[in-house]
Amino acid sequence: MAISNNNTENIENGLDFQPRFNADGLITAISQEADTGEILMVAFMNQQALDETIKTGNAVFYSRSRKKLWRKGEQSGHFQKVLDILVDCDQDCLILKVEVDQGQCHVGYKSCFYRTLDKNDPKKLRFNAEKVYDPKEAYGK
Repeated sequence: MAISNNNTENIENGLDFQPRFNADGLITAISQEADTGEILMVAFMNQQALDETIKTGNAVFYSRSRKKLWRKGEQSGHFQKVLDILVDCDQDCLILKVEVDQGQCHVGYKSCFYRTLDKNDPKKLRFNAEKVYDPKEAYGK
């Protein structure tokens, strides 16, 4: 989405919240654990998800695969309580500072970033975390 120079100044230096959604009506949202700074996940929000997140204080995203709102924790019970929302310089990305009580990844890890690139073999990954819950229990309800 192109923005004029006049609007660029307001978006970058002003205090009006003007989230810039992409052509699909989505904005990137990164969940970060408030206490540790650990990145938990990256997802997307549409206007409705953002509005509901602000209103309820619980993270709500838009599922691109299911084409519907995704209220984090509605199936697993692993909610994200939003303590703060940071907005980047051009207002097209958000960081949700969240409080969590369990793992956040649907595979069973605390974070969705449970693997790292192997420095000895850049075509391989290695685990950098252990599972913190059983996803079959959480999602089999």
